[in-house]
Amino acid sequence: MHNTVEICKDLYYVGGNDRRIALFESAFPVPRGVSYNSYLLLDEKTVLFDTVDVAVSELFFENVEHVLNGRKLDYLVVHHLEPDHSASFARLLEKYPGVTVVTCQKARMMLANFFGFRGENVIVVKEGDALSVGKRTLKFVSAPMVHWPEVLFTYIPEEGILFSADAFGTFGALAGGIFADEVNFERDFLDDARRYYFNIVGKYGVQVQNVLKKAAGLEIKLVCPLHGPVWRENFAWYLQKYDTWSKYQPEERGVAVFYSSVYGHTQNAAEILAAAIAQNGVTNLKMYDVSVTHVSELLAEAFRYSHVVFCSTTYNNGIFISMEHFLRDLGAHAYQNRKYAVVENGSWAPQAGGYMKSLIGEWKNMTEVGETVTLLSAVNEETLEKLKALGKEIADDIKMKKE
Repeated sequence: MHNTVEICKDLYYVGGNDRRIALFESAFPVPRGVSYNSYLLLDEKTVLFDTVDVAVSELFFENVEHVLNGRKLDYLVVHHLEPDHSASFARLLEKYPGVTVVTCQKARMMLANFFGFRGENVIVVKEGDALSVGKRTLKFVSAPMVHWPEVLFTYIPEEGILFSADAFGTFGALAGGIFADEVNFERDFLDDARRYYFNIVGKYGVQVQNVLKKAAGLEIKLVCPLHGPVWRENFAWYLQKYDTWSKYQPEERGVAVFYSSVYGHTQNAAEILAAAIAQNGVTNLKMYDVSVTHVSELLAEAFRYSHVVFCSTTYNNGIFISMEHFLRDLGAHAYQNRKYAVVENGSWAPQAGGYMKSLIGEWKNMTEVGETVTLLSAVNEETLEKLKALGKEIADDIKMKKE
């Protein structure tokens, strides 16, 4: 049975939720599922904004048919070709053979790659183009590499509606309400939104900044992303998050301690260090065992805080496997602009610290706090005092006012 929501006059939500999915893009755990959003506008012409993943396609087609209520579908706007938004494209064209596809040139090429689509019934648009659909106008905004090269946004100036593709999206299925103001977004979605941004979009901060500059010139009253809640209130708060994230600036002043430990001694060092940080007045502190916490969460938390600590045992004369994976993932996502400290362990040839600092040295604007603390197998009285001293240095630096 159909399940649609009228977002505002003549605009309907026709997407759906997948709570059975385990890994988004076969990479990122989504224990709260994910929504696949699609929107249908009824004007003098009818306009469908994107399709959905196959997981919710049956509901999607019921929804579209219900909202159309016998009307033909005039336009399909394709903002983004990733299959979680385009997988139902071919079936939609079979069901509505007269529909005109509206997209950019690069997306048209990708439609041929994915679906063999080379139809003539296509309107190719570019930045600044407009299409009248009756009382409303669709204006197109190019958003390349947010986060694929073909991405488009659509803006309806008459009502201040922005269809933002994957931008401003989040992991997490919708639970009844589709609007951000119908839930406690900061409590229920912000962690998922942060993890979504940094793992999916985060590498492309420069491109996100370019799009935010374009958005600053628009009067936006409603934002309709392809995942997660629709924004009709307090969007400026979320926009500020995107501005901070895409500038690679810390969201919070605090510290995340990341450790990898085989037999518990490196963990013991990390715990001693964290205790020293806390005892010196820092309350915004998190700890993560990188071997048991998914790297997508580690990545988001590293971007969240102003200070990070990496503690690793030496393994095969290098960095422990899960820590190396994490550090390389941070580098791949353009991690930068942070304060850091390093703790290494090695029973006969401690090498992890040097290798970690070599990787960190490839990142932009990273500043070390204190000196590397080296353990030989386990914490002793000497290294205990060094860890406590390092904890105090980190705490003092966190508490220090920004210049």
